[in-house]
Amino acid sequence: MNLEQMGKVSLGAYPTPLEKMARLSEKLGRGTLYIKRDDATGPAFGGNKTRKLEYVMQEALAGGYTAMLTVGGPQTNHGRTTVAAAVQLGLKPILVLGGPPPETLSGNLVLDAMMGTDLVFAGDDMEGAVAATIERYERAGDRVYFLPLGGTGYVGMLGYIMAVPELLRQIEQMGLRPSALVCAAGSLGTYCGLVLGARHFKAPFEVVGIPVSPPAADFKARAAALINDCSAHYGLAVRVDERDLRIENGPADAPYSGAAYNQPDPLTRAAMFELARSEGILLDPVYTGKAFRGMLDLLQRGELGGAGEEVIFLHTGGAVALWTREHLDAMQQDLRDNCQIRTLP
Repeated sequence: MNLEQMGKVSLGAYPTPLEKMARLSEKLGRGTLYIKRDDATGPAFGGNKTRKLEYVMQEALAGGYTAMLTVGGPQTNHGRTTVAAAVQLGLKPILVLGGPPPETLSGNLVLDAMMGTDLVFAGDDMEGAVAATIERYERAGDRVYFLPLGGTGYVGMLGYIMAVPELLRQIEQMGLRPSALVCAAGSLGTYCGLVLGARHFKAPFEVVGIPVSPPAADFKARAAALINDCSAHYGLAVRVDERDLRIENGPADAPYSGAAYNQPDPLTRAAMFELARSEGILLDPVYTGKAFRGMLDLLQRGELGGAGEEVIFLHTGGAVALWTREHLDAMQQDLRDNCQIRTLP
């Protein structure tokens, strides 16, 4: 199957920048570090989901769907980008979110509401809420496209399979030979798409995933199965075993994922502040902050990078999460310690 000929809509501007982090590289002394700015493309502050949604939305439009429904946590970046893409293309946006409705809309929920999203809070019954919502819309005459958590699936994974040749062209133009590409690993679509693309297009780098939630015991096995199933679906020759995959969760007493998904974590914040102070680049506390913290720790431990090596960090977006109530409250003292606040007499 010719992947380059797969249909997609246009939602982003490519190639996204590949930038050298000169000051951070000099400070750490662990090789030369680069950042792939996938936070810099797509609707409504974009991010990594933009690449996936270009293929998903093409399928939805071709199939005659009139509404787009997806699921996630209340602060889902995937949901916010899906809503924006749906609005841009004339589809009705619907989000089914876990838990109860919050007292105050903050972060991504502010943007979701501004774009006219139907917000359904599922409590503990996500499956039931999805079924009931689809039934309600289809009774009213809509045809609802259901997009799984994180946009993970064969169609969405094409976005990051095909991001690899874009990156390969950039590293060739810049004369680079990176040993690793580090990214967050959540619903696994981005990580697995990159692994499959890297192997199919014979990239020189290893893809290193950093979990954003404490991973289940079968996390790597599920990743391997998703890669192999997607490879077979598109008729590719790639086959992996879970032992071929590099997913790093850090020390047992201080995992890179923190205590839980979307739970404020001081070590994650410290990594975010490091990049902000060094390069003026902003990460989020739910995804990219955790992945960057993992990369920093692996570099400092000598398990990644080294003299003469080049390492790339994939910035998948999500800085909107900085303005969620729980993270703003948690970081107040850190923010004050990180800057100088003066009152003139």
